[in-house]
Formats: sequence, C-alpha cells, structure tokens
Amino acid sequence: MKAMVLSELCDIRENPNPLSLEYSPVPEPAPNDVLLCVLACGVCHTELDEIEGRTAPPFLPVIPGHEVVGRIVKIGDDVITRQVGERVGVGWFYSSCGSCSYCLMGNENLCSEFKATGRDADGGYAEFMKVPEGSAFPIPAYLSDTGAAPLLCAGAIGYRSLRLSGIKNGDSLGLTGFGGSAHLVLKMVRFRYPDTEVFVFARNPGEREFARELGASWAGDTAEECPIRLRSIIDTTPAWKPVMEALKNLAPEGRLVINAIRKEDNDREYLLRINYPEHLWMEKEIKSVANVSRRDIAGFLELADEMRIQPEIEEYLLEDANLALSELRMGNVRGAKVLVMN
Repeated sequence: MKAMVLSELCDIRENPNPLSLEYSPVPEPAPNDVLLCVLACGVCHTELDEIEGRTAPPFLPVIPGHEVVGRIVKIGDDVITRQVGERVGVGWFYSSCGSCSYCLMGNENLCSEFKATGRDADGGYAEFMKVPEGSAFPIPAYLSDTGAAPLLCAGAIGYRSLRLSGIKNGDSLGLTGFGGSAHLVLKMVRFRYPDTEVFVFARNPGEREFARELGASWAGDTAEECPIRLRSIIDTTPAWKPVMEALKNLAPEGRLVINAIRKEDNDREYLLRINYPEHLWMEKEIKSVANVSRRDIAGFLELADEMRIQPEIEEYLLEDANLALSELRMGNVRGAKVLVMN
C-alpha cells in the first residue's frame, strides 16, 4: 500500500516536505481490530504539532492522520460490533486501558494509557489502516467521504469544547481562531443555541469574512476589543497571544476553553504580561481540552446527522499531504483540508 510516513521530527517551515511517500505491506488486523480501506483523511493542526515535536513524542516512523473515513474490508476473529462493508470513521482516540476510573466514567481521553491515532499507532495517511473495533464509528449516510473526515477530530473536539464552555441558549460566545474546528462550532451553536451571538477573533481577514458568512455577529482581529464581554470563549489557536487577549474579553465568571494540544513557544513572552485584575479577576476560569473520548465522537456524529452539517473542505491527493500541511502551517485555511485516495 501507499503511505505518507513521518521518519523524523522537524520544523516544517525549514523542511516543507517532512513526509515521504513509501510502499509498505497492508496491516493485518489483530483479533479485536478492523482493517479499513481508507477513503479520505482530514489534515489537522495536530499533525503539525506531531511533526514539530509539540505533542508527546510519536513512535517513529509513523503514518500520521486521525480524521479517517474508510470501508471495513476485514475483521479480526473476536470482532462483534462491526462488519465487513461498513463505512466507518476513526478519530484521535485509538485506545486506552479500559479499566481505570477515567475509562469507566467515559473519560478515556484522560487515561494514562491513552493512545492517539497517527501518533501512537499508524493512522490514515495511507491506503489501509487497522484500528480497534471500539474506535471505529458508523458514518451518517448523508455525508460524503471527504465531508465526514473533518468531523472526526475538528468536529468532535469542537463538540467537546462547546460542552465544556458551559454556555446556555442566549449566552454570548467568542471563538478565537477560525479554522477547521471553530467553523464547525459556529454551525453547532447556530443549531443548538439559536439565541446565542457568536463573536470571532482571527488575524486573517479571510477567516473573519468567512465567519461573517457563516453567521457570526461580529468578527475582528485577535487583539481587538469585543463590543461586549463574553460568557465563554473557545480558543483554537496554537499561540499564547490569543489566550491573553481572550481573557480581557471575558465577562465576570466567564470561562476560557483552550482547545489546543500544545502551545508554541515563540510568543511565550505574552504570558509574562499577565495582569491579575485585567485577565483573571472577577472569578474568570481557564479550562483545557484534553483529547476526545468515544462519546464525543459518537455524540457529535449523531448531532451532525440531525443537523445535516456540511463542513467547508479543500481536497488534496494523498501524495500532496506535504503541500496541505505547509499551507496549514502558513495559515492558508478556509474550512478543513482533506486527503483523498485514488
């Protein structure tokens, strides 16, 4: 099979081709695994974090990709919940211990043995991949392969972020950064909380215009002051500056939800400018989002089916994965980028 493989960590700005096209044997599923013929795989900012060393170290070499849509072509001897021929999706969650208190509560994303697709196990930048049956989720029939792919991470992590924001219908919500995840959050908010106004902060004028097209009440630069103080803000950026700017725009008791696996170090000096009365006073909260659980992926796919949600996508061939990653690194984003297999 063809696969795009990461063999060593690097700065993608210095090495715009971190992945190499390789040919390798089709994986053999273990007793509880299913084997997928990959149809499409989304390109996520987390891949940049992996490549540039901001996540827990991946095992190398590794095939990245954790927004995977595929058709089951083989099942292990002990598989009971999935069958050959099903179209399924795989997200960031690959496996966990299954027996600790977090797993038993449905928060396997917090398990110390959490394994991530495309980092701790080979992912979907390939023609085939294997995955535990419990980590493969049926895809709603209305969705195309490429339309489903971004929902499996950008959508699921946005779903979790929105849940952790604690907002109710009518509460004001801010989104700082407006890429693959945030644009799906805006669609969810308009469906679930029709009386909630959404205010978007983004450095790219194209992203701000895109947000207004999707129904944002206001869109401004990252450092602009919001017209009102916000009940909650979800940050989806890789930088520290948006965090500090967001804290200033929170209302008393407001909550900032940071939806990022890691933050880059190149603007860490912003943390040194923290001003307690301006940024944290009045019982403001900061909450991080750690991975996704099975129920996040399953719950979001159910919501997506109800909403008939359609993400904005740009398609690339598998062989063009490096181009998609480079464009993502440079901030050239409108919606979500998806690899399609020949």
